[in-house]
Amino acid sequence: MNFVWPWLLLLLPIPAVLALWARRGSAGLRVAALGLWDHADAGRSRYLWMTKVLGAAALTLLIVALARPQAGFTYTTQTSQGIAIQLLVDVSSSMGMDMELPDQKQKSRMVVARELVERFIAGDGDQLKGREGDLLGLITFARYADTRSPLTLGHGALLQLVRTLEIQDRPNEDGTAYGDAISVAAARLQQLDDPEVRERNSLEGEVKSRVIILLTDGENNSGQHLPVEAAGLAKHWGCRIYCINLGQQPGGASLPSAQLTDSQRVLEHISMETGGLFRTAYDFDSLLAVYAEIDQLERARIVTKEHARVAEWFWLPLGVALAMLIPAWVLDSTWLRTVPE
Repeated sequence: MNFVWPWLLLLLPIPAVLALWARRGSAGLRVAALGLWDHADAGRSRYLWMTKVLGAAALTLLIVALARPQAGFTYTTQTSQGIAIQLLVDVSSSMGMDMELPDQKQKSRMVVARELVERFIAGDGDQLKGREGDLLGLITFARYADTRSPLTLGHGALLQLVRTLEIQDRPNEDGTAYGDAISVAAARLQQLDDPEVRERNSLEGEVKSRVIILLTDGENNSGQHLPVEAAGLAKHWGCRIYCINLGQQPGGASLPSAQLTDSQRVLEHISMETGGLFRTAYDFDSLLAVYAEIDQLERARIVTKEHARVAEWFWLPLGVALAMLIPAWVLDSTWLRTVPE
């Protein structure tokens, strides 16, 4: 319980002071004998205090009502501004080339990509924190783009799919169509505005961040959509594109634009155009560093909101005060009426 104007409570002693003053100031008539009033109903005089007490109590309650008592509570809620991420992985034949590992051993680009995408999703307890609470989808591409997993919060099933990724070894399906993959990913992310899709994914708040992470080692040479065209769709639908290019020569994140190949310049352009970033990687450590950088950039923001629920209680002392004043006024005007001095 609190009061909007608590300083008014300083007036609470006033009714008691007025009641005492009125009692002290009251005087009686001096008479020689009481015999003349034997027939009078002297019993009523014993109740004259009632109207004074009722009036003082009513005034006290009116002061309390004026101070405006309130009862309620405040509480805070925390909501995570969701992130939806489409993971695009190149499965063309060139992903079979070897990459250097920290222990000087080598594994294929496909094996390294599987491991790092898995660590990006689940976290590794070190550089990658994991994407718990984010909507994640998986699209692979060679000559054609295939949706391997729709956007989902069920990361367990998604991880199983990542672990089974293999290079597309059919000659008639080999190629690199990341323009198509970007178009499919952007369309999937745009569908998050559909009420049915939101209900199916149990989405309550707005998905504030929509991200496409493209991992490829080649130039776009297949498909129906050019990368720049696909990037235009992604930008229109509010999607950022992070492009990771696997190369053979060291260059890392600081490779200057002048040293980029034509295919790398395309990746850089579509990244910058959509507000993302472009990075090159040439071994396990540099690819891990790129995923770690993206992981840091795209973290869900926690929004804290404070809510207050307040109930007004001034009506209670006000109602009781009126309930006291009315009988006090009736008694003072009738049964307990006194003759003015």
